[in-house]
Amino acid sequence: MSSSLRISLLLACTLAACSRPSTTDCPPTTNTATAQVAPAPPAEPSQDAPPPAPKVEALTVKADDGHELRLWALLPPPDPEHPPHRSILLVHGRTWSSLPDFDLRVGDDTSLSLMQTLVSNGIPAYALDLRGYGGTPRDASGWVEPDRAAEDLAAALAYIQTAQGEAPDLLGWSLGSLVAQLTVQRHPEAAHALILYGYPRDLDTRTPPDTAPTEPANEANTEPAARSDFITEGTISEAAIAAYVKASLAADPVRTDWRAMEQFDALDAELITIPTLVIHGVADPIARQLWQAKLFTRMTVPERQWVVIPQADHAAHLEQPKRFTRALLGFLDPEPSP
Repeated sequence: MSSSLRISLLLACTLAACSRPSTTDCPPTTNTATAQVAPAPPAEPSQDAPPPAPKVEALTVKADDGHELRLWALLPPPDPEHPPHRSILLVHGRTWSSLPDFDLRVGDDTSLSLMQTLVSNGIPAYALDLRGYGGTPRDASGWVEPDRAAEDLAAALAYIQTAQGEAPDLLGWSLGSLVAQLTVQRHPEAAHALILYGYPRDLDTRTPPDTAPTEPANEANTEPAARSDFITEGTISEAAIAAYVKASLAADPVRTDWRAMEQFDALDAELITIPTLVIHGVADPIARQLWQAKLFTRMTVPERQWVVIPQADHAAHLEQPKRFTRALLGFLDPEPSP
């Protein structure tokens, strides 16, 4: 037998002996270290993940009587290759303040935030809380009046004009559209263009003198009130409605009280002298189409548009955000004439 064959047979026997379950153990090894699994390296952040949406900044504006007003701001990052766009100021409606109305977030989804949408298109966005709403304290009287609200709005417009270097555009929703119109009638230089959204008034109506009680009611706001603007089925998800309800009740737990509503009788479409967009949802029961027709046809300013959003009602910017945004941007940035 050759020496190589003897070595092979000896090695085979040794391996077989070590593999048998017997009382004879394999010779211990001199290396007693145990194997360990190396921890996985930390995951690299996805290059495709979008950055978190910026948060609005809380600013303070002093009205002409010294009352402090909350102004919310969301500004696009500086872009050296493009000049800054003209800014816009948003004014909320009767019941809820700026952030639920104009910066609604459903979890991490900001697609229903009008302010985020405007900023993504390079437009600095501001929103004002009128007295008693959101971050603005109530007036010392406990009431809001149209004339007072108009002067507060004029103060916010002046603040933005100083900050941005030019007069902003102005959008008022629902009751905010009445305040916005009253403001530009008295301060036509304060805004570049006017958007009257969900206009809730018949211009032929005259309001009798206010007989409001001496003390404001200070009634609690409710979930049904927060849900009431969403009428057209299938236009907004239940998750979005729930987010709106939660944000609204958190920002405005107590209903703000108005008086002297006859001051809105000063509204006159012929006194609007800046470019104006009238916009509303086709099924809006608050902004009736006949009222929009009166408003639009009585305006004399040459640059005016009237847009009706299909499959939407009073909250068209939340129910049909893409259609609403297209109409708004088309008005703010019209195609140049050939």
